[in-house]
Amino acid sequence: MKKYIFLSLCLIATSAVSPVLGHPAAGEGQGTRAYTLEQVLDSALHNNIAIRNARYSIQSAQQQRKEAFTKYFPNVSAVGLWFNANKGMAEKTINPAEMMSPDMAGMLGQMLPPEMLASLTAPVNVSLMKNGTVAGITAVQPVFAGGQIINGNRLAKVGEDVSQLQLRLSENEVEKTAEQYFWQIISLQEKAKTMDAVETMLSDIRKDVDVAVRAGVALRNDLLQVQLRQNEVESQKLKLQNSISIVKLFLAQYCGLRDTSFVLTAGTDAASILPVRQDHEQALLGTAEYQLLDKQVEAAKLQKNIAVGQNLPTVGVGAGYNYHNLLDNDHSFGMVFATVRVPISDWWGGSYAIRRKKIAYQQAQDQLADNAQLLTIRMQNAWNGVVEARQQLDIAQRSIEQSEENLRLHRDYYRAGTCRMSDLLEAQLLYQQSRDKYTDAYANLQNKLLEYRQSTGQ
Repeated sequence: MKKYIFLSLCLIATSAVSPVLGHPAAGEGQGTRAYTLEQVLDSALHNNIAIRNARYSIQSAQQQRKEAFTKYFPNVSAVGLWFNANKGMAEKTINPAEMMSPDMAGMLGQMLPPEMLASLTAPVNVSLMKNGTVAGITAVQPVFAGGQIINGNRLAKVGEDVSQLQLRLSENEVEKTAEQYFWQIISLQEKAKTMDAVETMLSDIRKDVDVAVRAGVALRNDLLQVQLRQNEVESQKLKLQNSISIVKLFLAQYCGLRDTSFVLTAGTDAASILPVRQDHEQALLGTAEYQLLDKQVEAAKLQKNIAVGQNLPTVGVGAGYNYHNLLDNDHSFGMVFATVRVPISDWWGGSYAIRRKKIAYQQAQDQLADNAQLLTIRMQNAWNGVVEARQQLDIAQRSIEQSEENLRLHRDYYRAGTCRMSDLLEAQLLYQQSRDKYTDAYANLQNKLLEYRQSTGQ
C-alpha cells in the first residue's frame, strides 16, 4: 500500500507542483482578459493621474513660453475719456483796465464814447473745459531693457524643459510602481498554482492513506498529519487569493483598467542574462535627474541676470495718435517719442537682490556637484542589486534541484518503510518553498533590472 501511495505522490509532484512562469492558472475562462507587462505599462502611462498632471504642466509651461515671447513686440494701448463738470476746470477773471497803460486809457477815452469804453474795461469771467472728450492710442517698442526680455524668454524655455524632464521622472515612477504590482501578482499567481497542485496531491495521498489505515497497514497518525497539512494549505490558499484580489485592485486603479477580472502573463525566460554594465560617469549625463539639476543651475543664472537687468536703464521708442475737443474744437495730432528710465534709488535695494541671486546660483552649482555623486552611487547600488538578484535566482534554482532530490529520496525511504509520513510531508514542504523562493527571486530580478535601467537613463 505504501508503494501505491508513493506512485501517486511521484506522478503528482513531478507534473503538477512545478510552476511555470507565464502560463495561465487552472480554471481561467476563455473570456478572461490576459495582459502582458508591456500592455500594463502602456495602460499605466496613458491613464495614470500623475502622467496626466505632468502633461498638463508641460502645456502650462508652453503657454508661459509663448507669453514671454510677446514681450519682444510693441506694447500697444488705447485710452478714452469723456467728462462733464459742474463748472469749467480752468476759470479766471480778466480785468482789461488793469492791463491798460495810462497813455492807452487816455487815447481810448478820446476815441470812444464813455459807454463803450466802460464795456471794454469791465472785468470778464472766463471758464474753460467744462466738458470734453479725450482719446488716444500709443505703441511703445522696447529697445533696451537690461536683458530682461531675452533672459525672461530663456527662463521660460528652461521652465518648459524642466516640465519635460519632470514628465520623464513621472513616467519612470509610474513604470516602476506598475511593474512592481505586475510582478507581485505574477508571484502570487504562481504560488496559487503551486498551492492548487499541492492541494490535489494531498487529496490523493489522503485517499490512499485512508484506505491503508482501514486495511491496517498504516497508522492513523499518518492520516492525521496529511489532514493537518491540508488545513494549512487551505489557509495559505485563502490568504493568497485575498492578496491577489487586493493587488489587482491596486493595479487596476493605478493603470486605469476597467475591472479586476484579468490575468497577467509573463515571459518564460527565467534565466535572464545580466545587462551590460554601463559607464556610470557617461550615463549620468543622460539621466533625467542630472539634467533637471543642470536646468536648475541654468535657471538660477538667468534669474541672477534678470535681477541685474532690473537695475539697468531701459530705453523705448513709440508713436501715438491723440484727439480731444477740450476747447470746443476738434483737434487731433500724431507724435513720436522716446523714453529712457534710469533707476537710481532702486540700486539701494537692487544690489542686495543681485547678491541674493548670486548666492542662489552658487547653491545650485554646489547641489549639482553633490547630487551628481549621489546619482553615481545610486547607479552602482542598482547594479549591485542586479548582480545579487541574479545570484539569488541561481541559488533558488539549485535549491529546487536539491529539494527535488530530497523529495525523491524520502519517497524511496517511505516506500521502503524507513521514514515517517511527517518526514515525507516535510520534504514536500521544502520543495514547495524552494519553488516559491524561485518565483520571488525571479520577480525581484525583474524589478532590479528596471531599477538599473532607470538609474542609468535607459
